[in-house]
Amino acid sequence: MPYALLHTLHLLAAIGFIGTVFYQVLILAKVKPQFEPGTVEALERALGARTRSVLHGVVLLLYGAGFGLAWEHRQALSAPLASSFATLLTLKIALAVSVFVSFGAVAMLLRSGRMTPALYRLLHWAVLGQMLLIVLLAKAMFYLHW
Repeated sequence: MPYALLHTLHLLAAIGFIGTVFYQVLILAKVKPQFEPGTVEALERALGARTRSVLHGVVLLLYGAGFGLAWEHRQALSAPLASSFATLLTLKIALAVSVFVSFGAVAMLLRSGRMTPALYRLLHWAVLGQMLLIVLLAKAMFYLHW
């Protein structure tokens, strides 16, 4: 697949993924207290089901395109400290793995019934922070040089 297409698909999927988490953390979480508890539960069930069905494809596209892009930069990744680009790309990939692990932890905690509202908020804020750092690193890879 051409690099430009991989890069575009990766960017579009990142917009969808980060936008969803941004919406959940900064908008939806602040609106929920304004509704009756029964309404909030119904809304969360409906939005949760729809979000999961859409995000599975988005995440697959995001990480799939990311693997393709990493393959294109395999020479730089073979020496992660040899250049600023390779170092920043390595950090970006490490954060992407961390995001994946964090969402896996959310899923496991939800399934096991051990998720608390406070932990849920904390994990979502942490993931949003990691995602924003990934975006900054993605830009920095092409503008910072040492």
